[in-house]
Amino acid sequence: MAEALKEMFNKKFYEHLSLEFKKADKNFNQNKFVSDVLKNIDQLSLNQRMRNTSIVLKKYLPSDYKDSLELLFKIIPNLERNYTSLLFPDFVGLYGHDDFDLSMEALKYFTPFGSSEFAVREFLKRDFNKTIKVMNEWADDKNYHVRRLASEGSRPRLPWSFKLNEVINNPAATQTILEKLKTDNELYVRKSAANHLNDISKDNTEWMLNFLNGWDKTNVNTLWIIKHASRTLIKKGNPQSLILFDFEKNVKVKVTGFKLNKSKLKLGETLEFEFDIISEKSKTQKLVIDFAIHYFKKSGGLSPKVFKLKEIVLNAKQTAHISKRHRFQDFTTRKHYSGTHIIEILINGNSIYSEQFELIV
Repeated sequence: MAEALKEMFNKKFYEHLSLEFKKADKNFNQNKFVSDVLKNIDQLSLNQRMRNTSIVLKKYLPSDYKDSLELLFKIIPNLERNYTSLLFPDFVGLYGHDDFDLSMEALKYFTPFGSSEFAVREFLKRDFNKTIKVMNEWADDKNYHVRRLASEGSRPRLPWSFKLNEVINNPAATQTILEKLKTDNELYVRKSAANHLNDISKDNTEWMLNFLNGWDKTNVNTLWIIKHASRTLIKKGNPQSLILFDFEKNVKVKVTGFKLNKSKLKLGETLEFEFDIISEKSKTQKLVIDFAIHYFKKSGGLSPKVFKLKEIVLNAKQTAHISKRHRFQDFTTRKHYSGTHIIEILINGNSIYSEQFELIV
C-alpha cells in the first residue's frame, strides 16, 4: 500500500500544487519549488516524500507561520482529496508548535480533506493535557471527520505512528472522548472508536472490558463498537469478552467431515473448505467461528492470521454445516511463499481442528 501511495507524490502533483500556490500568491516561485522538491525523490519512501514536501514548501512560503497557513487554507479545497492531502496537517505538525490555538484550528479545518490524525500526535507528544482537552471538544463537533479525529488521533497504538504512552499507561485519559462517540451514527467514527478500544485491550484488557461492560448494548451503534472493539480478545477466547456477548465459555463441540477442495494449490487459486459442527452439550451454545491460516514465511516458520467466519447459536446435540472460500493472492501487506500451510478452525477462541495444505508460488 505504501508503495502505491508514495507514487501520488509525483511531478504532476507538484506541478498542480505549485500552480495553486501561484494563483494564491504571485510571489510563489513555481519552477524552483518543483525542481527543489523533486530532487532525489525516487529514493524517498511515502512518509519521507510527504515530510520532504513540507520542509521544501517552508522555504517558498511566507516566513510568518500565520501567513503560510492562510495560503494553505486557500488552496486545499482546489486539490484532490487523497493521501497527498495529509501534507497540509503535516506542515502544521512540523512548524505550528509556537502557535497552539491557530494550529488546532488548522488541523480541525484540514481533517475533512485529509486526516490530521498523525499531525495532532506531534502536539500530544509535546503537551498531552492541553491537546487532549481540545480533542475532547472535537468529539462533540457536528462534522464527523472532526469527531473521528478526536478518537483516531489519540489512539494509543495508531498504525504508522508512534505509541502514545500517556494513554497506554492511563487508558482513562481518552475515556471522555470514547463516551461521547459510543452512539455515533457515522460508521467512519464508530470504526475509529472501536479500533481505539481494541488498541487499549492490548495493554489494558481488564480496564477496557470493565469500561465496555457499563455501556448500553441495546443501542445498535454502541453494540457495533463493543463487538468490533472486542474482536481480538474474542479471537483469543478471552473469557470476560465472551461473557459480554453471551458466547459459550466452555465449548463442547466436535468437528467432522472436514474437506478441502485441494491439498495443493497455486497462488491466485481459491481454497474451499467445509465441515460440520456437532454440539456435544445438553444446552444451547452461542458460538463465534473463525479460521486461521498459518502462512509459510520466507524464513521457514509459520505466521498465523485469523479471519472471521460466522456466529451461530447451536442447540443441544444440533449439527451445523459450515463452508467458506479463501483466495490466495499477494497484497502490499502480505507476500506468499511456497511451502506447507495450515488451516485451523477456531471456536470461541479455542482451536478445534487443523489440517495442512501446500501452496505453490
